Amino acid sequence: MKIMQTVALSLVILAVLSATVFIAYQYSKPQPRQYLILATTTSTYDSGLLDYLIPIFESKYNTEVRVLPKGTGEAIEIAKRGDADVVLIHAKSLEETFVNQGYGVHRVGVMYNDFIIIGPTTDPAGIKGTTNATQAFAKIMQAGNQGKAIFISRADKSGTNLKELEIWARIGVNLSNRTQSWYLEAGAGMGTVLRMSNEKQAYSLTDRATWISFKDQLQNLAVLVEKDNILLNPYSVIPVNPEKYPQRNFKTAVTFAKFLVSEEGQKLIADFKKNGETLFFQMSRTFGKANQLGFPNQAEEIAWYDSQKP
Repeated sequence: MKIMQTVALSLVILAVLSATVFIAYQYSKPQPRQYLILATTTSTYDSGLLDYLIPIFESKYNTEVRVLPKGTGEAIEIAKRGDADVVLIHAKSLEETFVNQGYGVHRVGVMYNDFIIIGPTTDPAGIKGTTNATQAFAKIMQAGNQGKAIFISRADKSGTNLKELEIWARIGVNLSNRTQSWYLEAGAGMGTVLRMSNEKQAYSLTDRATWISFKDQLQNLAVLVEKDNILLNPYSVIPVNPEKYPQRNFKTAVTFAKFLVSEEGQKLIADFKKNGETLFFQMSRTFGKANQLGFPNQAEEIAWYDSQKP
């Protein structure tokens, strides 16, 4: 009897030890690496912000992020085809349509900077120092019609391009290079347009972050118009809707968005500088600013993201 009890006890102990070892192994063995496809604007890419943020996210969450830097319009089209997990973009009307049509969920404000009008240091249109972007565009058009100025448009359906077209619309014009020889449509990203503007000594609209990143290469250009409220430039992050695209990595997309709007992510964004200048300003948890910049449900969305477990 004692032998049987001893054997039984030994078997119980062995089973407990085996279970303990198995559990310890499961927790200690490397977890499979996640992959995330991010469709985003060229400004977040060209400015260096993603090169700064993404390695921190990848290390923390054992994830490899593949970045597709495009204009906002193209980034959204990529996501609508189901070829991205999450978008980081800056064009309110396109963002809201993307969500309202069921392609994206939980749009939330991340950060903002501003647009500026840059142009040749000689400033033939005489716009330097004004804080009214609409008036500045009217003067550029007048100088262009007189053969004194060139304006280069991204013409790529990016957030920057849409903002430019919004300003032209305020003065009642719809421009194209087919009707105006002084208006050039590049169909290119911001970095390329800045280099073209420098070469041709032309005016253009750019986000400040990309300007700061490139300005040392742009000796013929200067910031001429800034600080108009219409030039404020907010960015949002939107995971792709898992109901429409169940093959996408929704969980990691949410984890990425949560990282950006977390206190840690917001501090990282605020601390990112070039040549001592801040390129993007945090706003996720400053609800008044977020509301002002087009995110009326910011508090509710932040509460939702805070409740998610990575």
